[in-house]
Amino acid sequence: MRKFITPERNKEHLMPASIDEWLPEKHLARFVVEILEQLDLSAIYKEYKPSGTAAL
Repeated sequence: MRKFITPERNKEHLMPASIDEWLPEKHLARFVVEILEQLDLSAIYKEYKPSGTAAL
């Protein structure tokens, strides 16, 4: 049983109103997110053995 939390990148926050307003359009962080979303992480999930408490 995995305990990873899937981030909600489109979620609006109190300050700033949204991540889109926080980062410039060509910011490196946007590129990194795009690449990470394309990776096949199934081998990592297969080997992952959960321990400890669930993240909040």
